[in-house]
Amino acid sequence: MNSNKLVVFVLGFVCTTVFSQDIANDTLLKQSEIESVVITGQFEPQSIKKSVHNVRVISKADIQNLAANNLGDVLNQYLNITVTPNGQSGRSTISLFGLDAQYFKILIDNIPVVTDTGLGNEVDLTQINLEDVEQIEIIEGAMGVTHGANAVSGVLNIITKKTSRHKWEINASLQEETVGSEYKLFDQGRHIQNLKISHNISDHWFVSLGANRNDFKGFFNDKQGKDYWQNDGSRGVDWLPKEQFTANATIGYKKNQSRLFYKFDYLNETVEYYNPVVVPVDNYPFPITYYSNDKRLPTNRFYHHINYYGTLFSDLIFNISASHQKQQREEERFNYYLLEKEERNNTKEVFHSNEVFYSTGTLTNFIKNNQNIDFQLGYELVNENSFANAASGMFRDDEQQAVDIRKRIENYDVFVLSELHLTDKFSLRPGFRYSFQPQFDNQHAYSVAARYLFDYGIEARLSGGKSYRTPNFSELYTYFVDSNHNIQGNAELTPEQSTYVEVNAKKSTYFDSGLSLYNSLTSGYMEVSDKISMLLVSNDPIQQYQYINVDDYRMWNLTADNKIQYKNFNFSAGFALIGVSQQIGTGALGTKSDDKFLYTFNINTAASYNIPNWDTQISLYFKHNGKVQQFINDINDASQFVLSEIDSYNWLDASIKKVFMNGKFELMAGARNLLDVTEIRSTSAPGIGGNAHGGLTSNMMLGYGRSYFLKLTYNLNF
Repeated sequence: MNSNKLVVFVLGFVCTTVFSQDIANDTLLKQSEIESVVITGQFEPQSIKKSVHNVRVISKADIQNLAANNLGDVLNQYLNITVTPNGQSGRSTISLFGLDAQYFKILIDNIPVVTDTGLGNEVDLTQINLEDVEQIEIIEGAMGVTHGANAVSGVLNIITKKTSRHKWEINASLQEETVGSEYKLFDQGRHIQNLKISHNISDHWFVSLGANRNDFKGFFNDKQGKDYWQNDGSRGVDWLPKEQFTANATIGYKKNQSRLFYKFDYLNETVEYYNPVVVPVDNYPFPITYYSNDKRLPTNRFYHHINYYGTLFSDLIFNISASHQKQQREEERFNYYLLEKEERNNTKEVFHSNEVFYSTGTLTNFIKNNQNIDFQLGYELVNENSFANAASGMFRDDEQQAVDIRKRIENYDVFVLSELHLTDKFSLRPGFRYSFQPQFDNQHAYSVAARYLFDYGIEARLSGGKSYRTPNFSELYTYFVDSNHNIQGNAELTPEQSTYVEVNAKKSTYFDSGLSLYNSLTSGYMEVSDKISMLLVSNDPIQQYQYINVDDYRMWNLTADNKIQYKNFNFSAGFALIGVSQQIGTGALGTKSDDKFLYTFNINTAASYNIPNWDTQISLYFKHNGKVQQFINDINDASQFVLSEIDSYNWLDASIKKVFMNGKFELMAGARNLLDVTEIRSTSAPGIGGNAHGGLTSNMMLGYGRSYFLKLTYNLNF
């Protein structure tokens, strides 16, 4: 960690804040006429300034300027978040504050998204299409009161479009993209087509339909593709090909104080896997033929969501949502005959599936005609039915036979919040949730948040709370025991407990000249106790591993965001310093790792310039991801620990957008990963505690190099 960088950014933040305050003393300060309206964690949609929570917003403009293919492309540029792609599975997952995707909840319109074995957690970012998104809202920290289990490090809420400014809106787009230097119209690269139609049927009714196809042909690198028949390890690709088709429909109704909408989403995804091993078949007297044991992984996800907002007895305001979701991943195995280009002996079975019935609702406005105090009562009902096939290999019976496993996980929660506007400047928001858990002991979460508005446009927020994470499907039910393995889940696991405290100060300054400044400084501290890890519990007769509540985790962070907007120019710069202390143990061996804090430093910047006379906008996005360190078990001696390091890297995206014919056509060209990142080094240092084992070095594949895209959009509004 370079302390000089930290000093420069902190001084920059302070100086910018002081500078804007001094100028504001001599210049008429203008309140922004248009403020971001946020929904996540609020009683009612309201301006971001009025929110007691510190809500971060990713605008639709940023999503469009990135020409993002999926949610991972957007979050790649976000401070505190690390997106980890996996070319061998086709998945991309998220970590926040060093905690993985089990602790971070992703929602669409306040409804958590179903995954193979969870709800809202472990979401594959590549499966979240952004064509129907209005904005993305992120709240970091303990959100267990409003969003229940597993909202430990934060929540991300995707707000979709439900209205139209015109009677008819028709949007169609084509996007062609290289994968590194690889591109062919049908056989290489990425090919995207999108269509969306919105219609205001009347003053009260709205309907929209959309469809998107995203065809990623994989990254060949030095591999030879699907039809290569020589058995030298060159068959296949380095990054698996994936084709996705998504469709959505929304029907909305609004009249007076009532609003009703139904939303349907469908995802079909197919990931192709090419086995590098080629098997020759002797067909004497005919020529030798070749086949390979290939497979494909189809995934289908159905999402239904109905929401009703209205009033009871003319005073009480209710907001109720019900959702039915199902995600099912299958595995199709077959022999692919390379010379004949033919599949034979196809077998198909369900690999994982998860079906969820979910409902949440709130009731507010208990005290009529009182703007200073309000209460919110709410509930959440979750019923998950998860299934894993024996083919996964991780579930066996006592006779060491692979078995299917089907389990139900449910909870029934109630929560209460109050919002107290004690003065025009000071607001307080305490909350409490109680969760009835048939699988575990009943859980609870609490939080309190406060906001104070100082003079000169300075806003201060302080929040803290307790949340919990319930064990996931694998941690509870894995049972992989044979003559060589002993890995067991633990049905006696208890939910992890966490606390988080955050303080934030921000200032927005507006000038008659058109200049606006935004500065924000945030610091947070988190503790997670009873953290679940897989530990060695016995050496007799073979090493036996089991999930146990044992580890402790601590984190503190410092984050700064600074933005400048002047006429047609926008610039932002921020940094984040994250320190993580995680003490891991060895179970039966009775030793624990060092618990010192290990630090990561991230920087992001973004700039855009609009040229009105040319109807053109240029955008640039940069992020520096600092070195990540973590203690892990020494592979040569399970009683010792080594310090692993993942190298730092930089990510740079750029785009230029040109509008034609009064907005009817948009042409965008750009590049991702301009710095050509492909792999970064991951190392483990020699053992500590006097153990002199050698280190281990490997490479992590993060990208497929510099890629270029071209996107053409047609907008017809009338």
